[in-house]
Amino acid sequence: MASHNSNLFNLVERAIGADNAARAMRLMTIPTGFSVWECGWVSRKEIAQALNMVLFIDLLARVPSGREYTEDVAARGGKVFHDHGALRTVRWNRNGALPPGEVAFTRILEPLGYRLNGVFRLDRIGMTGRSYAHADNPEEIAQFFVSELHPERFSSGFQDAVTRVLSTSKDPLSPHAQCLLHELARDGRLTFDDAADLLPQLETCFGRQHAIPTLADYEILLAESHEMAWIATEGNAFNHVTDRVGDLERLTREQAALGRPMKKAVEVSQSGRIRQTAFRADPVIRRFGDGQGGFVQREVPGSFYEFISRDRTVDGDALDLGFDAGNAQAIFKMTASAR
Repeated sequence: MASHNSNLFNLVERAIGADNAARAMRLMTIPTGFSVWECGWVSRKEIAQALNMVLFIDLLARVPSGREYTEDVAARGGKVFHDHGALRTVRWNRNGALPPGEVAFTRILEPLGYRLNGVFRLDRIGMTGRSYAHADNPEEIAQFFVSELHPERFSSGFQDAVTRVLSTSKDPLSPHAQCLLHELARDGRLTFDDAADLLPQLETCFGRQHAIPTLADYEILLAESHEMAWIATEGNAFNHVTDRVGDLERLTREQAALGRPMKKAVEVSQSGRIRQTAFRADPVIRRFGDGQGGFVQREVPGSFYEFISRDRTVDGDALDLGFDAGNAQAIFKMTASAR
């Protein structure tokens, strides 16, 4: 691993083990800006990249279709280029100990060097999306797409179910982690030992922080919002990761020919510069409370794997790092339950 940024590899190794760290290095394109590092000190962009790598590997463990695709790319001698990861939150004050909505994540992303890059009204599904790009290397370090669901736009019964599900939420960030994030925001770097302590705590934020929902509440949520029903079982886990590719249409034909669960249509932004498609979410088995002290199991949609191609802006000076509300709402359907 001497040819790799040792800070990056060692951080990921401490978080998910040597085998998974080596796997991340083998599967993922490492941005060019990481060819130089400082021993003993870790920059904010290195922690940001390490977090993206840890979350990417976590998603592959949960999404067989994405894992098979990524291994196919590696078998051909290539690597995937992680464009962005997405997660879902709920802007609701009755959220237990967890800060409501995207605030639970902006307190992490901003110290890591991320800045707001766009706001997207997702009115058809009662949500707002925001993208965050890294200030130090926006074209190569993966963005975060953070969406907030607005329960006040749904029925009172739906809101009551949201409260019952989310009121048990815990805050995974310890006071020590919050202190380290403050120091990172102030100084732009941490000692390696502090960064290695912080990274696993950041990873735990991308999961379900509330208790197992009851099946009755899940059904209430599902009747009005597939997205909130997904949050009830999966929480704030990465909803999807995204490979940035050159020829999206060809990739779509190739993956469909392999029999993978590919979305039929490619979504094209209003500008024509951004094209997106995805595999359908892989199903997972989740437990639900039965309302009588026991549990039942049910198959529900899990996370998925997305693909994107980006053209340069009209003047050609920069890659179009934007998103499109229409594209996003169509992609969100990948986790819709068949009921």
